[in-house]
Amino acid sequence: MRIRATVAAVTGALALSAFAVPAAQATGSDSHNPVDTLKALHAATSGKSAFTGSTPADTGTPYALDAKFGNVRINGGKPIVAGISGKVTAPVTFTVTHGAGVDVTADDTELDLIIYRGAFNDPTNILVGDDWPTCTNTSATVASCKGTIDILPGEELYNADATTWKALGYVIDWNDVDPYTDDDIDWTKVGYAEGDALATTKLQRLSKLTVNAAPEPVKKGSTITVTGSLTRANWDTAKYTGYSGVYAQLQFRKKNSTTYSTVKSVKTTSTGGLKTTVKASVDGYYRWSFVGTTSAPAVKAAGDFIDVK
Repeated sequence: MRIRATVAAVTGALALSAFAVPAAQATGSDSHNPVDTLKALHAATSGKSAFTGSTPADTGTPYALDAKFGNVRINGGKPIVAGISGKVTAPVTFTVTHGAGVDVTADDTELDLIIYRGAFNDPTNILVGDDWPTCTNTSATVASCKGTIDILPGEELYNADATTWKALGYVIDWNDVDPYTDDDIDWTKVGYAEGDALATTKLQRLSKLTVNAAPEPVKKGSTITVTGSLTRANWDTAKYTGYSGVYAQLQFRKKNSTTYSTVKSVKTTSTGGLKTTVKASVDGYYRWSFVGTTSAPAVKAAGDFIDVK
């Protein structure tokens, strides 16, 4: 996984974060490494390395940069839904209001917005974008920015991650200081601003729903058995597993209608199974509909046609 981290709040002139990440894990693309950046800032502020506890040779403390995040919107305000594989990309937009002497579009300014779950001083998981956000100055003191949160569910998520996440943003003005230099860094020349709990978003486990109505065709007045299965992404096992103990609605629409009506509600079995019976009356389509929960989104099965003789 790219990010599976521990964050510790530290004291000092600024509220900085230290992200301890296993060396085998990547952090975004090669040119986008916010975790290592924040780790270095923590070391500068606390006077000790986040990994070793040793005092770094670099001196000074970053000064408070005049910059503030606002209007943060993640995935258009909708939950982020992820399956068990591939990559999920959620758009992020925000503004940065800053002093007239701050240019967030400058080459030596670093800016990012990430999401995390858990406590600020001890988060359970952190997710970032593959690339840096891009910003456009809309005035001398306001920039409009957009970026992404890129998620590899098969590598980065556990079932417990299907909950509410918080957004954290930061801006660093390096002021021509080279963060990659082998020489000691004078942190007093570096400006830093951070905003926590800027917005929230929910992560949900993708739902899937099937339906089968039988027999086909069927005589009018005979019994139709409608079965189905409700599953959701299991991020712990990288499989889709049955969603037990929740209700789905059996719905029906006549052959020449476009509107479904609910026939009855049925509770899923321990394996996510659905089964019920109805009497055949007219040609039409049966489907299962699930309204969703906080951890899994709503889903509807495609209608299964029944020909009534």
